[in-house]
Amino acid sequence: MTAPEPIRVFLVDDQQMVRAGFRMLVESQDDMVVVGDAGDGGEALQQLAVTAADVVLMDVRMPRMDGVEATRRLQATSTPPRVIVLTTFDLDEYAFEAIRAGASAFLLKDATPPDLLGAIRSVHAGDSVVAPSTTRRLLDHFAALPAPGAAPTDGRLSVLTEREREVLTLVARGRTNPEIAADLVVAETTVKTHIGRILAKTGSRDRVQLVVLAYESGLVSA
Repeated sequence: MTAPEPIRVFLVDDQQMVRAGFRMLVESQDDMVVVGDAGDGGEALQQLAVTAADVVLMDVRMPRMDGVEATRRLQATSTPPRVIVLTTFDLDEYAFEAIRAGASAFLLKDATPPDLLGAIRSVHAGDSVVAPSTTRRLLDHFAALPAPGAAPTDGRLSVLTEREREVLTLVARGRTNPEIAADLVVAETTVKTHIGRILAKTGSRDRVQLVVLAYESGLVSA
């Protein structure tokens, strides 16, 4: 059997020492390789146009082009990499805007090496809830927003069945697949099937975008 291809990681941060530290950490892993790095969003877009990457570690606060705009432009490409937003500040508004722009997760820069490496592997595998604290920060953020209207108005919800809306509501509440299965008294595989259909019907990339959709549409209120 041939060994699986390593996860191709691209680093974006305006501090060279930070990039060097991330490079050393990532390249210490047998299943990862750094394929490039950039000092701002514009430079990252130029390099990623000719460099294939699976996961981008993206700083949000950078000169010239910040991580939010870079993430937005990356997601408009034909085969966008998955983006993990890195921020120095907890509950950073830039990080939430980057998630709205298509990032799959965010981490604080002082995350432990195992957390960062685990995030890269999780996001590459298609997951987006890197840790319970990530979902908790999202929920705390939406709890601070004005209450939405009484009825959901987002057209993407109109294509969902009643059971799919139930599952989406539980996802937005931060419930895991096993917890949702227990709540609805169904098999976990059934929950995964529902989530796959919800992602396809709403055009969402991952679980984090489903949380954003549920709150912004008014399906779930804080």
